[in-house]
Formats: sequence, structure tokens, C-alpha cells
Amino acid sequence: MTGRTLLAIDLGTTAVKCALYSTAGVEVASATREYELRTPAPGHVEVEVEVYWRSIRDCLAEVWRAAGDRRGEVAGLAISAQGETLVPVDASGHALRPAIVWLDNRATKESAELAERFRAAELYARTGQPEMLATWPAAKLLWMGRHQPDIARRTARYLLIEDYLLARMTGEYVTEASLATSTCYWDLGTKTWWPAMLDALGVDTGQLPAVVEPGAPIGRVLPAVAEELGLDPTTVVCAGALDQACGAIGGGNVAPGGFSENTGAAVAICSTLSGPGRDPAGVVPVHYHGIPDTYMFHTFSGGGIVLKWLRDEFCEPQVQAAVREGRDPYDVLGDLAAGVEAGSEGLLMLPHLQGAMAPENNEHARGVLMGLTLNHTRAHVVRALMESVCFVVRRNVEAFAAAGVRTTRIRALGGGSRSAVWKQIEADVTGIPVVTTRQPDAGALGAVILAGVGVGEFGSIDEGVEATVVVDRVFEPDPANVSRYDERFGQYVALYESLVPNFAAQAG
Repeated sequence: MTGRTLLAIDLGTTAVKCALYSTAGVEVASATREYELRTPAPGHVEVEVEVYWRSIRDCLAEVWRAAGDRRGEVAGLAISAQGETLVPVDASGHALRPAIVWLDNRATKESAELAERFRAAELYARTGQPEMLATWPAAKLLWMGRHQPDIARRTARYLLIEDYLLARMTGEYVTEASLATSTCYWDLGTKTWWPAMLDALGVDTGQLPAVVEPGAPIGRVLPAVAEELGLDPTTVVCAGALDQACGAIGGGNVAPGGFSENTGAAVAICSTLSGPGRDPAGVVPVHYHGIPDTYMFHTFSGGGIVLKWLRDEFCEPQVQAAVREGRDPYDVLGDLAAGVEAGSEGLLMLPHLQGAMAPENNEHARGVLMGLTLNHTRAHVVRALMESVCFVVRRNVEAFAAAGVRTTRIRALGGGSRSAVWKQIEADVTGIPVVTTRQPDAGALGAVILAGVGVGEFGSIDEGVEATVVVDRVFEPDPANVSRYDERFGQYVALYESLVPNFAAQAG
């Protein structure tokens, strides 16, 4: 290995992290910027693309200040990006509207129409997705054509957010296979855009970027962009991957049977497959991995964003105390949860504030707190929320097992993995050991590994993982709590199923 470094841009739902790493996987310097999600109407979730760009620029400025004058050592960079976030651009590459964030579910009518046209079996066979949902870019494109026809007419290319950033950095319009899987108009089997779906959307293949493999070198950063971002113009920009595919790589989930969960804004779950198989029940989504010619079961639902909502709306005293003490507010919330017994004294939560993804696949589902009494405190609500996210993980463990993929160890990634309380709850709820790694920001590390492969620092992704990923802690299930949570999990499933008709009725 040389003394060169690698740069990751980890573009999440509510924050971006830019991190400079050595080729041994050691973080040299990093910076994070949060941004607000705009919700101009019910179900609408947007971010201005300039907010993303300025946040990246400001992060990199902080990284260079912290790392010293080392930008000339950066061999390459790659992006770990949220999937499904849609950006229409004109012929000059300028965004025509704010990015429609993956959480956005405005296109419920359009998704229902597409579901009628493309039955579930065909959709699953083509795209790996068991159901057409309003969150998929396919439904969003149809919505845009109907509700913003002027923007649709002016759109030269429909990009996802990683594609937009790659184009702005290099001038090249490309996407990569793991991100393309999140559109619902890319054929997972043929690795091409799906003509029948594009016809239904009124979109031409010329309006879509070329598809490359994760880790492929795209080009050198444009001189003007290099100056703006503080990069050396010789820096090679490489295709990254879907954030959760990057997270799986950065967490060491690269061999068939591996299981990882990444609790960030979403709780995202990945299980690496031995081939491009499907769930016989047609329930579990299949995605392209961040590894060429590799596939994964991949599900996600609301996770950390629900805890952030609780923090922001109901925990101001704890946030202020954390600021005074120089602590992370989430650590203070973890302390609250640790003071409550397993089961939250009868308080049960459904964390579906933006709908439920697989295995429920119910965009009409909503958040629920059941069993509130005058004895319950803020601490009970925090623990019940943490438990509910772990119940989501268990539902997916069981769905994967039904599809023939057995989980023996969970690799915990993302911000949630920093909470020992939360990870012990997860081990107790699932009955499976939970492992954390030295670098909890696995998405950034996965992007670094892909950049390293793209510029030749690593001969393969396996080599990059071997060089950089180190196990930190193992949380073993507590048998007493496992028994208690078995009962609570049954109540959780029963509560959800009992409310399905109410969710549908409320949606109208």
C-alpha cells in the first residue's frame, strides 16, 4: 500500500458525512452537516440540491482544515448515497425542482395505477421489488408528468441523487447498478432499463444515465469543481453504491449468508445472496449489491429518523442537558432507555411514521403507541421506540428464514450501532448475537473500499474488506429477556395486523 488516501461522501437522508481514510481503513478526518427535510404538503419530502452541494462543500472544507494539506494524496473518491431520491435536470444539468426524497409518498394514486398495470409477480421477476410503492421513482415520475408537466417537458435526464453529484463533479451522466435497482424501472435480470415500464411512464432511455458497476472509475474531477471543493484535479471519481450496499461492504457483509442492519434515518437490512435468486413467497425485495454480479435481500423501514423525531419534538430538556455536558443527545436518550425494564412496562409501539416497508409492504401504515398509562414516562417511550425498531429487524430475520436464508449473526452498522443499550435490545429481541465494528459509519468505509478498488489500491472488494474492517464488540442475547421479548414480539405482530383495516380506512 502507498501513503495515498481515499475520500468518502456518505449522503444520507438528513445529513452528509465526508471522511478521509487511510488505505488501512483508519479515519484521518471527517465532518458532518445536517440538513432539514422540507415537507410542503402531506406525504411530500424534498431537499434543494444546492443544500446537498453546499453541505458537501462545507464538510470538505472542514476535512481539509483538520487533515492539513493532504488533498494531493487523495487517489479517489466514491459516494455512498440514499436510493430513490429523484432529481430531474435540464440539458445543462441544472436541477429543475428540489430533489424528491426517498421517503416521499405523494404518488400513492400513481403507484396504485402502476400496480394494476404490472402485476406483483411480473414486477418482482423484473425488478426484484415485490410491490409497487409510492416511494419508488417510477411512481414519482408518473406523478411529475401529471402534476408538474412543464418540468417533465423540460427534463433532459432523470437522475438519482448520486447520479446528479457524479455528473456535477465529472460531467458524465452515469448511475451504478445498485442504485438503479431502487428505481423500479431497471430490469435486474437483464441489467437494462425496463422498456415496458418506461413506456408506461412516458420516459425514453435517452433520458436515463448509462449504468456501470459499483467501483467503476468515472473520470477526474472537473477543474472548477476541484477548486470549489478543495480537491486536487487529478482525483479520480468512482461510482459508489446504494448507501446500504456500501454499508454492507463496510460492515464486512460480503459473503453469502451475511446479514447486516444499518440503523440510520432508516433501518436498512441486507443479506448477501449466493446468486440472483428470489423469495419463493414474493415478499422479500432483491437488490443488486455493491459487489459486481452479486445480489442481496434488502429491506428497510423507519428507524433512526423516528428517534430523531422523538428527540426533536419531545426531548428538548434532554437535548439541552446533553449540550451543557458536551454529550451526544442520543447517548442521553440511551441512558433513559437503560433505566426501563425489557418490555417498557407494557408500552408497545409501531414505528411506521412514514409507512411500513417489507415484509409488510404497507404504505398506509402509521405510527402507534399502545398501552399508555399515567405511570409511563418519556424514558418508557424512548425504550418502546427502540424495541419497536428491533421488532422490525426480527420480522425481517424471520422473512429471510422463510425464504431459505438463515441468520446466525447480525452485523450492526450506522449511528444506531453506537448505542450499547439499543444493540443489547436487538440481541435480546432476535435471540441472535449482534456484532459491531470499529468503524460504525460503515457506509463511508464501504465507499472508501469501492474507491480503493476503482483506483487500484485494492485488488478486489474482498481484499479491501480484509484490510479495513475490524470487529469491535459482540452482544450476546440475555436468555431471560429473549423469553420476555418472544411474547412482546407476538403482541407487536398482532397489533399491526389488527390495525391494517384502520390504516386503509384512514388513507381513504
